[in-house]
Amino acid sequence: MAEWVKLLKASRSGYYAYIERREHLEKEKEEKKAIIKAIFDKSDGTYGPDRICGELRKRGQKASYKKISGYMSEMGLSSIHNRHKTRSLTDSRKARGEGYPNLVSGQTFDRPYQAVCSDITYLKSGEGWLYLCSVKDIVSGEILGEAYSANMKKEIVIQAFLNAQARHKLPEGTIFHADRGSQYTSKAVGEILQMYGIKQSFSRVGMPGDNAWAESFFSTLKKECIHFRYFATREELKRTVFAWIHGFYNTKRIHKRLG
Repeated sequence: MAEWVKLLKASRSGYYAYIERREHLEKEKEEKKAIIKAIFDKSDGTYGPDRICGELRKRGQKASYKKISGYMSEMGLSSIHNRHKTRSLTDSRKARGEGYPNLVSGQTFDRPYQAVCSDITYLKSGEGWLYLCSVKDIVSGEILGEAYSANMKKEIVIQAFLNAQARHKLPEGTIFHADRGSQYTSKAVGEILQMYGIKQSFSRVGMPGDNAWAESFFSTLKKECIHFRYFATREELKRTVFAWIHGFYNTKRIHKRLG
């Protein structure tokens, strides 16, 4: 030690101060890594560096994306996102003419209930497929209502909308956006929306990005709640999804687009 102090022309007190500072930084690093691991585990492996940074800042702690990403890499922690892709189920081949206006394209929404989006996806159980239809607020990202069914008929859309309406009382003039699947273009769905003064909007043909809000939700749901798990019955699957939506996604999960 003395040789290094002489070589670097450093004082003995300066050397020990350096050692103490280094040990302090190492301790801080290990404490921060422990917190990161706890946040990651609590999210069931769904949070990446960005959301963990957000959670740390909410707690009043400093959080550099580069540093947090580096710590997670050191610990072998990786979000389950970007491992699977999802696709829409609805068939729009019969709705390619006029009369299906897109009311959200080019629009800016800044308040909840101005516009909502809806879509249907499939989830696998030991008993067969369970279909989920969701109604999501475009601004807040909240799932306002959802419905589950063993088949994919128009009734699942009607029930999801009625559940959203019962919980949130969507005001007249709210835009209800979906793709051109036969469930959404059905006369029954159009009539129920009209009854509540809701404006119906449709994605353009061949433009799945027009309903990216709904696609994003299903992608998150499957990555964070469904993949790598087995559900023996549709009822078990339904209970799990319901608990995830209302016990985590709507109430606790950090949403990057909301800061």
